[in-house]
Amino acid sequence: MNSSSVNEAEVADEPRLSKPDTGSGIYKGVQGIGPTLRALREAKHVSLADASSRLKFSVRQFEALEAERWERLPQGVSLRGFVKNYARFLDADVAALVTMLEHQVDGTGAKPTAIGEAQSLSGGTDIPMRADSAPRAWGWLIIIVLILLVAGFYAIERGWIPDSWLVFDWLRSLKK
Repeated sequence: MNSSSVNEAEVADEPRLSKPDTGSGIYKGVQGIGPTLRALREAKHVSLADASSRLKFSVRQFEALEAERWERLPQGVSLRGFVKNYARFLDADVAALVTMLEHQVDGTGAKPTAIGEAQSLSGGTDIPMRADSAPRAWGWLIIIVLILLVAGFYAIERGWIPDSWLVFDWLRSLKK
């Protein structure tokens, strides 16, 4: 057996971590994100228990991620955050792993929600956002005016206001 066939066999046994097919957008001959993360973790000699204690996720969640059991994992932004934290912990390329995740699992990104969709999710009741603040504004305005009136009458009674400012006779009668 020559040395070139040994090298080819060794290369064939190594896991392929990346080589996206840019034409179709589907990774061919590439492991999924779970086996990729497992290979990275094992290369760093990190146990699932160590990762669990460091990242505060359960060992079961790490096992589910590495086995790609998506039904046992959180969905959407939570799953993205989990993968990002795990990738940072393993000193891996976060963007590449998130891209792999998005190609494997739909619905991992935060997607904008249409207004009609948001209303239907909230029960469909049409409650205006400012209905609560309008009566409160009038209440505060009335309280402020009353405080100013009381302060003004107190200042007149104490003689803090000059007579030239008191235009009305009834205001002058308040001054002692």
